[in-house]
Amino acid sequence: MSLKLMYITNNTDIAKIVEKYGVDRVWVDLEKRGKSARQKGLNTVQSTHNIDDIHKIRQVVSKSELLVRSNPMYDDLKSEIDEIVHGGADIIMLPYFTMAEEVKKFADYVNGRVKTILLVETIGAENNIEDILTTAKREGIDEIHIGLNDLHLQYHMNFMFELLANGKVEKIGNKIKEYAIPFGFGGIAKLDEGMLPARHIIAEHYRLGSSMTILSRSFYDSWISNDLEEIERVFKYGIGEIREYEQRLENETAEFFDNNRRLVEEEVKAVVDKLKYKE
Repeated sequence: MSLKLMYITNNTDIAKIVEKYGVDRVWVDLEKRGKSARQKGLNTVQSTHNIDDIHKIRQVVSKSELLVRSNPMYDDLKSEIDEIVHGGADIIMLPYFTMAEEVKKFADYVNGRVKTILLVETIGAENNIEDILTTAKREGIDEIHIGLNDLHLQYHMNFMFELLANGKVEKIGNKIKEYAIPFGFGGIAKLDEGMLPARHIIAEHYRLGSSMTILSRSFYDSWISNDLEEIERVFKYGIGEIREYEQRLENETAEFFDNNRRLVEEEVKAVVDKLKYKE
């Protein structure tokens, strides 16, 4: 098993590079409604992507799938989804929902024309997960991603990977597996980088049976630099290191993964303690 790696960009030059080095999904992000209010004052990037970017990326991407995150449920979402499909998306993601009824509407709007992913990132969705999964299975939703950023904000946590260390991701993931729907969670930096090293997060993906993750801004932040030679170097070697590490994980023991789980708990606690000290 190899994790499906996803990278967010509307830059056609970057899209060609990340596809070349094995990114499985190039992600155009249309989500804007309500996002600036709920992430106000945080070190997050608000998307400037638009419908036209779907057409542009579609022209340069052929091996990687084109994933588009729509806005959350609103009155004109059906029209937005029609435009996304017309633009050439392979997959549409629904963010920031709370109820099974929203999943049903989303599935109706897509109507089987492309693949679908639900982004579980609210306490409401977590609390209603049984009804959501029943509906998702019935409506043919293809995948589910657990969004750690917004979910940890709703819990007023200091570090998104607290949700991994405290067993919340495992609990939600196990419930999703009961319905035989592929799932993933969160994002990663380069293999030995990040506040919680990606090496240890990837091992948790394997332990939990996750199948996808995002290459985050910590992997490469194209908002800071669009140096194409640097981007090519980062993705060539960064993805190569990840894939090599995954091959090793295929042969690791249950003891290895249990030790890694405990290490993640210790590392997350150290990060949280440090963040609290700075407050």
